[in-house]
Amino acid sequence: MNLAAFEAFVKVMETGSISMAADQLFITQPAVTKRIHSLEDYFGVKLFESAGRGVQATHAAHSLLPKVKNWLNELGDIHHTLSHEQGQIKGKLKIGTSHHIGLHHLPEHLTKYVQHYPDVTLDVHFVDSEQAHEKVLAGDLELAFLTLPPELDDRLKYIPLWNDPLVFVAAAFHPLASKANLKLEDLMQYPSLLPSAQTYTAQITLAEFEKKGLKPKVSMSNNPLESIRMLASIGLGWSVLPKTLVSHDLVTLDIDIEMKRQLGMVWHPGRTQSKAAKALVELMQN
Repeated sequence: MNLAAFEAFVKVMETGSISMAADQLFITQPAVTKRIHSLEDYFGVKLFESAGRGVQATHAAHSLLPKVKNWLNELGDIHHTLSHEQGQIKGKLKIGTSHHIGLHHLPEHLTKYVQHYPDVTLDVHFVDSEQAHEKVLAGDLELAFLTLPPELDDRLKYIPLWNDPLVFVAAAFHPLASKANLKLEDLMQYPSLLPSAQTYTAQITLAEFEKKGLKPKVSMSNNPLESIRMLASIGLGWSVLPKTLVSHDLVTLDIDIEMKRQLGMVWHPGRTQSKAAKALVELMQN
């Protein structure tokens, strides 16, 4: 039994697919299947059954998953501790980032990091901020860059890095684009394009409407902000976006409301932090 078999098992559980697990592990599908079969032979149970184009996890697989994840986390802590004692900055650093931060804020910093610490294998996962938050709590990510939640979790450590102003926008030909001194009530008769209500950005936006007892007319929700920006630019509705995403095909609406979200990094202080992670935290603050 080897570590790779357990890592393949966790990845198949997360994706529900042998092919997707193979892509994310950078190995072939037969290699993933072989690793899963080695686990099934070792434990004497069936872990997955065929289900259409994917696989369906068995009850045994669901029972095994939390134990394997805990074991992998503990093994990672051991590795981090030994690496720390030896003063080495190397190994694998698994981080998460939202698409917006990963595309617009992180590249310059991560370029410096990779150049400074060539012995570190940087494993970057693009996930929604809310998912990244949960993955840090669960120990699946050592460090994450995300939109900080409106209410911080006492179990985690947060460091704000960027203020991200939010603005109301619409296409230049939208009826709202040419109007001055708008109020939230004026937006109610037009459809909106917002992230799902579970996202931190939507929570910040909807809180402004709730203060006035209003609920926007949501025509569709789409989490990636770049996708929302495109839909707003073709006139499907007004939206709220980071100011950094407003370009020539969008107009900032004339409405006297200031909103912003904070972007930053988060980690679990209760887990042993690797020197690789500490080096990235330090680099981000300089």
